[in-house]
Parts: sequence; structure tokens; C-alpha cells
Amino acid sequence: MSDTAHGIWTNAAADTQPATVRDYFALLKPRVMSLVVFTALIGLVIAPAHIHPFTAAVAVLAVALGSGAAGAINMWFERDLDAKMARTANRPLPRGRVAPDDALGLGVLLSLFSLVLMSAATNYVATALLAAAILFYVFIYTIWLKRRTPQNIVIGGAAGAFPPMIGWAAATGDVSWVGVALFLLIFLWTPPHFWALSLYRSEDYRRAGVPMMPVVAGARATKRQMLAYTLVLLPVALAPTLLGAVGWIYGAVAAGMSLAFIGQALAVLRASDDEGGHPAARRMFKFSLLYLAVLFAALPIDLVVARMIGG
Repeated sequence: MSDTAHGIWTNAAADTQPATVRDYFALLKPRVMSLVVFTALIGLVIAPAHIHPFTAAVAVLAVALGSGAAGAINMWFERDLDAKMARTANRPLPRGRVAPDDALGLGVLLSLFSLVLMSAATNYVATALLAAAILFYVFIYTIWLKRRTPQNIVIGGAAGAFPPMIGWAAATGDVSWVGVALFLLIFLWTPPHFWALSLYRSEDYRRAGVPMMPVVAGARATKRQMLAYTLVLLPVALAPTLLGAVGWIYGAVAAGMSLAFIGQALAVLRASDDEGGHPAARRMFKFSLLYLAVLFAALPIDLVVARMIGG
């Protein structure tokens, strides 16, 4: 796939300065990586098995590298789209600070290294799940779905839902119903999270030709689906408590945050479809990040409090 075909080097504002370490780090999508590492770490911490701290650290590092690798390959493949969108136009590839072949090479090498590292440190179950997450993000979401269907985020969101299962498997060597529940929590959280973003960035996606839900189905239909997903999230968020993995401290937090998330979706639904800037959608997008962070943080806190109370 040539640079001419992607049309990214026609940008007159492309930088001519050589790439820096910061540019290569940006290819790894550090914000996404931080969320992936956090949820994987929580899955590892709450798993009912002992794992040596050094082994745990190596497993988390492998997840981080795998996430970064998938991000680099994603940026390589989507560099033409990134050049057309205000949110992504300053990334290293569309600005010409990193050569496409270098980005692809970095992604492939880090993918292989992350799998070797996970296999050496933990077990084949965790390694297989990490491989599935990388392959799903690259081939199913990035290459197959992103440019073809408004369900790209719905199906492709599975890639970002693997980390807590990977962490759990790294500690236990298997996948439990609790791991599946945490997978579903992120899987169902992803559509309303990204659709909130796409509501106030819809012109970006329309200009790039990406069939995000607001572009294809319109704002009203997107808002109704966002509300539906937040409603389904409520019982799924309570699943770790209902399965007995944690207590009702987490359960109370999950219920309260999920009801607040539903309230955010209702506020977006009531807002005008042509509202400039979509402030309600912006608020929901920011809250969605807080929602997931608070729920996952509440899981180990619940276990620590339970141990303290139990003596």
C-alpha cells in the first residue's frame, strides 16, 4: 500500500524534522495503553491466585507492549484517515515525522516481543488471549470493520475488552465467569463511550469517510442506541458482585455510577441534535472515562476492605 495511494504526503504542512523518541512513543497510543494496562492490572490483582510481583510486572509490561504494537499498526494503516481529521492530523505519520515502514516495523516487532514475553513469564492461556486482542484490533477492527460499517466500534470494541481477562489468566492460567463479566463490561461500555465522541466529532468522521454511527444513522438514532447500551451495562456492571468475586462495596459503586451513566445518556438524548459543539455529548464522553476508571478501581478496594473487616 503506497504512500501515494494513501495521499498523506500531499500535506503541505508536513514536518521535515527527524523523528524523535516522543514521536515513536506517540505511535503506541499511550492514552489507550494506560487504560489497557490499568484494566489488565486490575484483572490480575483480583484473581484468586498468587503470582510473584516480578512475574506480574512482566505480564503487565507484555500487555502494554502488545497494546502499543496494535496502536502503531493501526496508525500505519489509518494514516490517510488521520490526515483528514482535525483530532488526528498532528500525529507523527500524517505530519511526516515517522516513515510508514518504520511504524509498521515497530508494530510487528513489538507484537512478537510482547507475546514471547508473556509466554515466558506466565502461561499459554494469557499469551493466546494477548495474541487474540492484537489480531482482533489489527485485522478485524482496523482493516476490516473501521471503513465498512457503523458497527465498527460495537464489534471492534472486543479488542479493548480483553485486558482484564488477560490479567486474570496470567495469574490463574484460566478464564472464569468473572473474567468474562469484566470483558463484557468494557465491551458494552465502548459503544456509548465512542459514540459520544463521534457525536461532537461527526464532521471529522464525515470528512474522512469513516461510517461512524452519527454519520450513517444520524444523531437521534445514535443517542437512542447509546441509552440502550447504558441500560444493559447496569446488570453487567453488577456481575462481579453477583458472581461473588467482590462484595457490595463494589456493587454499590457500580450501581451508582451506572445510574449516573444512564443519566448522562438521557441528557444527551434530550439535547438538540443540531446543538453546536454537543456539550452534553462532551460531558458524557468525559464521564465515560471516569465511569470505567472508578468501577475498576473499586474492585480491589472492595477486596482490601473485606480483608480488613475480616481481620
